[in-house]
Amino acid sequence: MNMMHPGLGLEWAFVVLGAMAIIFGFAVIRVPVVALGSRGFSLARLPGIGGLFRYLSAQTYVLLFFKLLILGLFVLIIFAGLFGTPIAERNFSTVLTWNLWWTGVIISIWLFGTSWCAICPWDLLANWMVRGRVWRRTKRPLQLNLTVPVVFRNLVPALLLLIFLTWLELGVGVTDDPYATASLALLMIVLATVSLVLYKDKAFCRYFCPIGRTIGVYSQLAPIAIRPIAKETCADCSTLDCYHGTELIAPCPTRLVMGRLQESTYCISCGNCTQSCPSNNISWQLRSPSVEAIQDARPHLDEACFMVGLLGLTSFHGITMLPDWQQLVSQLGRNIGDSGSLITTFTLMMAMVLLAVCACFALFTGWFRLANPRFGYRQIFSGFAFACLPIAFCYHVAHNLNHLVRESGGLQQVMSNPLGVGSQPLSSVERHQRAMEMLVSAEVISFCQAGLLVLGFWLSIQVVRHRGFRIFEARNWQLLPVFIWCALMTMGNLWLLFQPMAMRM
Repeated sequence: MNMMHPGLGLEWAFVVLGAMAIIFGFAVIRVPVVALGSRGFSLARLPGIGGLFRYLSAQTYVLLFFKLLILGLFVLIIFAGLFGTPIAERNFSTVLTWNLWWTGVIISIWLFGTSWCAICPWDLLANWMVRGRVWRRTKRPLQLNLTVPVVFRNLVPALLLLIFLTWLELGVGVTDDPYATASLALLMIVLATVSLVLYKDKAFCRYFCPIGRTIGVYSQLAPIAIRPIAKETCADCSTLDCYHGTELIAPCPTRLVMGRLQESTYCISCGNCTQSCPSNNISWQLRSPSVEAIQDARPHLDEACFMVGLLGLTSFHGITMLPDWQQLVSQLGRNIGDSGSLITTFTLMMAMVLLAVCACFALFTGWFRLANPRFGYRQIFSGFAFACLPIAFCYHVAHNLNHLVRESGGLQQVMSNPLGVGSQPLSSVERHQRAMEMLVSAEVISFCQAGLLVLGFWLSIQVVRHRGFRIFEARNWQLLPVFIWCALMTMGNLWLLFQPMAMRM
């Protein structure tokens, strides 16, 4: 039986609810400003060290070093999963993938935006096998250069793959199986490689990759992004090397023009634009967090569906780690005649949770449309879907903090014996000791989790206020239905964090 992480204390729940009440009152009283002013500050313009950022942005060696470092860890994950111990908590493959990587890559968005995509081992290996290069053009790539069918040119394939991965993780139990974890990693390489062989550019990165599109959508909340240093330089550019590439550097793999870029959803931080720009005018930019979600990003239905689906999946993760989850699944399985692994019951409950979240959002946005019938429902749904992002992201980070802080105590032993040769399953005493060897205190974790929930609610309210005012000319009490939805979803996430949560392994 898995050990349980303690939930948030009652005092923290009152703090969160009190802060939410203040934010809610502020939202229905104060009129939003028309625009936030999205201009950021380029790190390349920092006094003294700005030149260093320009140099690092234009060089390939630093990025190549990190690519090779991650590739080495990725190879070790596959090797340990295929040939190491089947005991999940003793195997480098499962511990690094589920306890550290997936948690770390979500948290890293706060600091580095879409940078994970720049060092992704799936894309690196696919490029080596198909093009024989990482950045530079190749004269005879092993590509058919087909155009992606129209039906796939959206985020729906990535959403379906993300749902499938969640099903494998929580339903099939990939997190408890090193061999399955390694096999899943190999499957992602196959998908990336086949996509690169079939289609032009990097269709896998833009349309299909569930991890990359999750990072891309979440990065709309990041305080850092790749942008032009001087916009006037891009305005005067006639060659668009960032888009077309040069004789040596490949074009932008996701077909973005840097001078017109307003959102980071499809940017994979690959470095092609920084290396091809003849003016050396592209670097990292600091900006107001969430400015894209609040005002810059343009609403599209497929992206809206991805955001709502992402919110449902994050909530579902929390539900499956509640103390009574297994008992609930077993009871429903008996009622519907499911036996054995209960995978049918799990699939049914997963679908119910996702549909419930989507239906709740559809219901409250429909309520808003009743008072604003001059706007189409599709426009309303897409416009307010950005409010899902901060709620999902902040809960995602808060949920994963427990896994990162409380389940990393045994990392040193796993690193010293990555294959788990001769190891035995953790005893109850060892599990308890590992849970107690936290990186920070329990109070710090609770403070961060409570703060994240408040931050997510505040940002979602800002999204509703500004988008409601600018797109639908609605303000204050007219936006009450969507405000209530934001509050309900945040309180649901608060309730999940208030409960004890099972460890991954």
